[in-house]
Amino acid sequence: MSRLARPLRVALALAAAALTMRASGSDVASLRGDLRAHDPSSIVKQGERYYLFSTGWGMRTKHSDDLVSWSEGAPVFARDAAPPWTRQVAPGIRGHYWAPDVVRHGDRYRLYYSVSRFGKQTSAIGLAESASLDTGWEDRGVVIQSRAGDPYNAIDPSVLIASDGRHWMAFGSFWDGVHLTELDPATGRRRDASYEPRRIASAKEIEAPTLLERDGWHYLFVNHGLCCRGVDSTYRVLVGRSERVEGPYLDKEGRPLTEGGGAPFLASEAPRIGPGHIAPLADSQGDRFAFHYYDGDDRGRSKLALARWRWSSDGWPAATNVQLASPDVNRPSPTR
Repeated sequence: MSRLARPLRVALALAAAALTMRASGSDVASLRGDLRAHDPSSIVKQGERYYLFSTGWGMRTKHSDDLVSWSEGAPVFARDAAPPWTRQVAPGIRGHYWAPDVVRHGDRYRLYYSVSRFGKQTSAIGLAESASLDTGWEDRGVVIQSRAGDPYNAIDPSVLIASDGRHWMAFGSFWDGVHLTELDPATGRRRDASYEPRRIASAKEIEAPTLLERDGWHYLFVNHGLCCRGVDSTYRVLVGRSERVEGPYLDKEGRPLTEGGGAPFLASEAPRIGPGHIAPLADSQGDRFAFHYYDGDDRGRSKLALARWRWSSDGWPAATNVQLASPDVNRPSPTR
């Protein structure tokens, strides 16, 4: 080997490693493609393709065949086809939707999404249905709405189809915290609109709940802190668990999430700033989840990330094998 060849091979090896070791020191493939995302939904597989949805005009869609390379799909709603009720709930939004979640029920998909004015309670969670994840979405109207003076803000839905067949939706942002309501499996809407949603978590700065069921436990992930400030965002993810989906949810120290408790789950670790909106992969393995973060190496732009669950012997989750954007993926990304 020549004196020049060896340094060249070393340089090439280091460059290759940079593409696969950009997350928590793990040998995992960095994500590639169109990674513009904020508030990702659960990842759902249809055929051999994975789909997720996120905040944006018309509601952004993404798809991947390998969970590494991602492409942008057509938005759920065309700009001139916003459901009429959205303008009544939040005048002036003009087709900008937040923080969706998607579940499969039978042979159809249900997509829950938020309509709101930033920092206000003039909000609602809507529902759309389709037989396919990439086309044909039909709006089903309002699931729950909030107005000034209500104890909750009706955004950030997370839907759980529990092992007993019951359907639940956690939601909420700031105000009196995260709330829970039961859904009717037949319609995807509230089972009893007269039932006051139950508060299951509260803190000064809280939003973005995620429900997860595993081995007899129900887990509630929430974000504390502030989003949408690029590298100045203070988002972090905490978790509690309960034997009942209705709660009470407690952290490792036994502190109720309704009193500001929560075990640390995911926090800033440069260049990953302000991680948020935990979104499980809904397939037979269920070993991964998505989230967004603000890229400290790319002017704080919001991007998609994936990670794997690691479970302790006593049933508490941690994140491992975190996959961030490849260093050469530097594209503009929207925030709320």
